[in-house]
Amino acid sequence: MPRYFAFLRAINVGGHNVKMQRLCSLFEELSFTNVEAFIASGNLIFETKSRSARTLKKQIEEQLHASLGYEVATFLRTDKELIAISKYGPFSDSDLRSASANCIGFVDEPLSADALKVLNSLNTDIDRFHFHEREVYWLSRARQGESTFSNAVLERILKRKSTFRGVNTITRLAAKYLLR
Repeated sequence: MPRYFAFLRAINVGGHNVKMQRLCSLFEELSFTNVEAFIASGNLIFETKSRSARTLKKQIEEQLHASLGYEVATFLRTDKELIAISKYGPFSDSDLRSASANCIGFVDEPLSADALKVLNSLNTDIDRFHFHEREVYWLSRARQGESTFSNAVLERILKRKSTFRGVNTITRLAAKYLLR
C-alpha cells in the first residue's frame, strides 16, 4: 500500500494550535491507515490504497478546512520523493558550514521560467535559493528571524502556497521511515 508524507501549512503557528492526535484522527476518518505524526509541526505519515496524490490532497484539505475552520494547504510526497529530497544537496559544504538556517520549502508544481527568475532575484549575501523538482532549498547565513525572507515572502512573489521544514526534520523523517 502506498505511503505518503503530508506537510501541512499553518499548523501550530499563528494561533492555529492543533494537537497531533487530533490531526491523526482526522486522517483516519479519511480511511487512511498507519497514520503517524512526526513532531508537532504538521508532518503526517499515512498509507492508503489511492495512488492519486491530487485526489488525496483535495480530500485532506477539505477535511481539515471543515474540521479546523481554516484553510490548511497540504503538500504530499511519496517514499521515493522524500528519499530524493533528503539526499539532494544543492549547496556546497562551505556554504553549509556558514549557514544558520537550512530549509526546504514545498510547493505543488515545478516553477515556470519566470517564477525561477523571481526566486533567483532573492539571492543575497545572506540568503541563497535553489529550486529542484517541487522544492525550494533555502540556505541563510543569518538566523531565520534575522533574514528578510520568509514563507510569506515566497508565497507573495510566487503567488502560490508553500510550507517550509528544516533540512534536519526531512533527514530525520527519511531516516525513521525509509532509510532503515
